[in-house]
Amino acid sequence: MSKPESHRYCVGYALEPKKVHSVILESLVDHANQRGIDLIQIDRTRSLIEQGRFDCIIHKLYSEDWKKQLDEFSSTYPEAVIIDRPQLIERLHNRVSMLEVVNQISIPLENDTVGSPKQWVIKESKTLDDANAIEELGLIFPLIAKPLEANGGPNSHNLCLVFDQSGIKKLSIPVVLQEFVNHGGVIFKIYVAGQHITCVKRKSLPDIPEEKQKTMTGKLPFSRVSSLAVRNDSHNEEDDTAQNNVEKAEMPPDSLIEGLAKSLKEAMGLNLFNVDLIRDASDPTRYLVIDVNYFPGYAKLPNYVPFFTNFLWDIVHSKTA
Repeated sequence: MSKPESHRYCVGYALEPKKVHSVILESLVDHANQRGIDLIQIDRTRSLIEQGRFDCIIHKLYSEDWKKQLDEFSSTYPEAVIIDRPQLIERLHNRVSMLEVVNQISIPLENDTVGSPKQWVIKESKTLDDANAIEELGLIFPLIAKPLEANGGPNSHNLCLVFDQSGIKKLSIPVVLQEFVNHGGVIFKIYVAGQHITCVKRKSLPDIPEEKQKTMTGKLPFSRVSSLAVRNDSHNEEDDTAQNNVEKAEMPPDSLIEGLAKSLKEAMGLNLFNVDLIRDASDPTRYLVIDVNYFPGYAKLPNYVPFFTNFLWDIVHSKTA
């Protein structure tokens, strides 16, 4: 028997304070309220099961205690939808497993290809110090160095460019080394919320001319990579050039955006994520997924409020994720 139209749905959210401020905007709460959805903050100082019934829970917490509380809640309220299951989210906390799925899916495309950059995982410090070992891996500089863990911790965003063996030696293990691909200084960010998909363009790392690649040594944090761009007369001109690159960049085909998003959603079993996609500057038919992030900053989207509210409406009405 279907519920009457007057029925209100309760969506509980369990997020870190910083995430609450960036996601649960007053405009979102108001819009959801108008659609019959009440957004309720879960009290993390109390047991989840004691806080009553929720039609849906959205969260971005990963402690063992929280996992146990979710399991207990699901056992008591099996009809409630959990967005998303912690054991499924965990694959995105590792920069190797997060991209493995990209190479396992199949997307019907006419001329374009979608894959991921070559990656190498270094887990022993002696490998970083051994020039022969590095050479045997077939690494081609420059490389992007990323921490293996991508769980939102203080070190997970410490990314840098490495130009030679001297830079390799300065890295901390475990580390993921990823091939660097010039991509026109533009990144495409595909946001997924259930069946809802949108894509935006953003400024990215500038291309590094081949002649400059050969002269650089050591390693350089991402925060300073912009200095590698061809210098203009002023900082403002550099910003204008970067923004102009973004504005001129052609969006990927809709079939690629939707095919990639839907295939990853099905393969990972997740509802809330975004995909960072680049287009190879030397081959415009080659697209590469460089990151997959769980529960990203949706509020940065220009249509965030209706986009996210429509997702919640779908979930509480279908009760399937």
